[in-house]
Amino acid sequence: MAGKQSQLEELLAPVVQSLDCELWGLEYFAQGKKSMLRIYIDKKPDGVLVEDCERVSRQVSSVLDVEDPIAGEYTLEVSSPGMDRPLYKLEHYRDYIGEKVSVKLRIAFEGRKKFSGLLKGIENDEIVLEVDKEEYLLPFELIDKASVVPRF
Repeated sequence: MAGKQSQLEELLAPVVQSLDCELWGLEYFAQGKKSMLRIYIDKKPDGVLVEDCERVSRQVSSVLDVEDPIAGEYTLEVSSPGMDRPLYKLEHYRDYIGEKVSVKLRIAFEGRKKFSGLLKGIENDEIVLEVDKEEYLLPFELIDKASVVPRF
């Protein structure tokens, strides 16, 4: 799936940027005959409006119809990353240093896969996460999913 996601990102990022938004990330799920493509967009400085999602959805849908990178039927969703925004790229982590994040790893690291704590920084290709007053250096390539934990 990573190859398909990269292909879709390369195809769609310029389309989203042309509409004054940023492609925050995307998730592609192949589910038999019916696949799902979920696109997260962001817009500085004011955030994403419903109208932005509609414009991006229409334009992305047109590009996907012409380029046809997804075989069979699929559902397209376009939304903002929200308060519990997923973190896809190392640059995303830089923007949220000092915030609480939740991380799930592909394989266990020091006996566990799930971590939730304060994002302290980035060292090379590892994130520094403080969990219960203990710091962990988690390799970026081991991260399966990560998201900001919203504050209320």
